[in-house]
Amino acid sequence: MKRVGILFLGGAKRVSMGRKFLEAGKRLGLEVELFSYELSPWVPVAEIAEIVIGKRWSDPGLPDDLARVVRDKGIDILIPFVDGAVEVAARCRDSVRGVWTPVGDASRAAGMFDKISSDRIFREAGLPVPASVREFPMIAKPRFGSASKGIRILASPAELEALDNRGNYLIQEYISPRKEITVDCYVAMNGDIICTVPRYRIEVQGGEASVTRTFRNLEVEALACRTLEATGLRGAVTIQMIERPAPGNAADNAAKEPRYVLMEINPRLGGGAVCACHAGAPLPEFILRDALTLPLSPCADWKPDILITRYFSEVCFDLSHEAE
Repeated sequence: MKRVGILFLGGAKRVSMGRKFLEAGKRLGLEVELFSYELSPWVPVAEIAEIVIGKRWSDPGLPDDLARVVRDKGIDILIPFVDGAVEVAARCRDSVRGVWTPVGDASRAAGMFDKISSDRIFREAGLPVPASVREFPMIAKPRFGSASKGIRILASPAELEALDNRGNYLIQEYISPRKEITVDCYVAMNGDIICTVPRYRIEVQGGEASVTRTFRNLEVEALACRTLEATGLRGAVTIQMIERPAPGNAADNAAKEPRYVLMEINPRLGGGAVCACHAGAPLPEFILRDALTLPLSPCADWKPDILITRYFSEVCFDLSHEAE
């Protein structure tokens, strides 16, 4: 069996997705060995992966340290699971021979984490986004924020005036009521769109879906494809959208507001992407095939109405030997 070394970057809690990589390796006749680059050894993914203690994404010594780990551990594939690791993985791929990552151009991917810049890209491409209106309520999102941290709903001019460093926020109309949608996508390195699997974010904890359900919608999937084509992203891509309520009368129809609007893109595997795997879109297998230049075919037979609900589980570490 061919051995494939995979290094998760910030995969601390991604035990379920890690198991999906192991299962995909078996289906392909591969011996997959998992590692995870972390700041602490006491993380849940230690149950299935060897933990490699590393540096922070902002540490100037990170590139050299990561290159060392790739060589020492025989790493073939880097999988970023947090925003700060995406550009890191792409630049490591570009500078270290023999390692691969499901991320396209490093600068293009990094640009998606600047909400003001990405909003401009979406508008220039003619993609539907929330209006930049001056009517209340508004939503203010930190320009470089993630996991819904720091988001504020502004209900009045006074709250807008009180917003510090306004230039560091993307301010848009606040759509309510609404449904939040994630589309788990995979784009092969040759540009072929392999899957677009929409799911509703039914419950969210810490910016991550804890209850989520797949669904079929041609308009949503078409918008996802337009977005992928317009941005030129590659690899695993997570697209966030909002669904407005269905128009209820002729006046609503006359407003011609888009039913589905694009919020943001994370050019990496999302925390709830394992739901797409359960639905029949094996993202880890797509990644392994792409990395090994094996044939990849579009996946259209995934199942709608697959719901996952997440729960807390424990991984136990025996630290008694530390006192010896």
